[in-house]
Amino acid sequence: MDSNNIDKHSSDIQEDNIKSPRTNHMEYMEGMEILHESTVMDEVIGAMNEYDYNTFTGRDVANALKKDTCSIEDFKAFLSPAAIPLLEQMAAKAREERRKHFGNNVYLFTPLYIANYCENYCVYCGFNCHNKIRRARLDIDGIEQEMKAISATGLEEILILTGESRKMSDVTYIGEACKMARKYFKMVGIEVYPMNSDEYAYLHECGVDYVTVFQETYNSDVYETLHLAGHKRVFPYRFNAQERALKGGMRGVAFAALLGLSDFRKDAFATGMHAYLLQRKYPHAEISFSCPRLRPIINNDKINPKDVHERELLQVMLAYRLFMPYAGMTISTRERSDFRNHVIDLAATKISAGVSTGIGGHGNKEEQGDDQFEIADDRNVDEVVAAIREGGLCPVMNEYVFV
Repeated sequence: MDSNNIDKHSSDIQEDNIKSPRTNHMEYMEGMEILHESTVMDEVIGAMNEYDYNTFTGRDVANALKKDTCSIEDFKAFLSPAAIPLLEQMAAKAREERRKHFGNNVYLFTPLYIANYCENYCVYCGFNCHNKIRRARLDIDGIEQEMKAISATGLEEILILTGESRKMSDVTYIGEACKMARKYFKMVGIEVYPMNSDEYAYLHECGVDYVTVFQETYNSDVYETLHLAGHKRVFPYRFNAQERALKGGMRGVAFAALLGLSDFRKDAFATGMHAYLLQRKYPHAEISFSCPRLRPIINNDKINPKDVHERELLQVMLAYRLFMPYAGMTISTRERSDFRNHVIDLAATKISAGVSTGIGGHGNKEEQGDDQFEIADDRNVDEVVAAIREGGLCPVMNEYVFV
């Protein structure tokens, strides 16, 4: 598709979204796979709605800290306001758990955005179809140039991202990028639009190891007000993406709420419950968390994570570590370098480096398309590696062998 047709396609999406009436965000659209047998969503939403974090006391938190294993009730206590005065004790226990399961290893990766065309109207996202930004999509040669440049930094893990447009970034296009990634990297992840289980199976055959999906918020009423058009509007289809990925053969799945969109304590609790229940249902699955906060976007620098400050973000990360001590955890470049350096010794196990959230910027050195959001840590790979070592930790590029 040439650039003129691409631009016309983007304009058509915007016009269709303006004209279309709001669809029911709880109803599946045509072609979306329904997991009729799964009760995970109902269990998570039910537990979240019943969670009243104001009922927990400092004594509840202190008692939870004395236990060898963390129950669901303890997890609730760790996420409550009553835990704030006990963050130092939580951090000490979380650090013990992190070292017990991951040693002093810190894993590195970088995201690669290969397209930023999107058919969704999400009011907080820089890629949303109504935002006036430079749109771009790398061809296979451009993708390889980016991957060569990233690989030359020593990284062995990559996360491939696109905007959520099936027309501009179809499954075959993503699959070809993943096949290319296998030439340069030992671990390949994707963070793209949710798919059906057979599509995930195809991408697994193309070399994908794990799938990341942000639910954004688990409050379906708030979700409906933030996702005004596009396939992403369908709350249950997005919710069940990780389970479909596991059914498609993926080794691992990652979970996240975008903290600041809604009540962050309830969103963090629901994220943890979602991961916990799928781990019990699929014991072989590798589970991990991402911990993103809202960041400013092009044409809207007022976006911020509201009441989720670094203290609250740290609390969430510590609670995740104590609840599921064996789970991986990524700290994003949405956060400042000093905060990232701190949490990799307490809770996080994976850190990104040499990040660009635009299209291109590695092989060509200049981005061809605009960023999804502003980053706060622009350190390159060598600088992040040096900081990890200075903190007494061990940078690890990869520990998997692809057979």
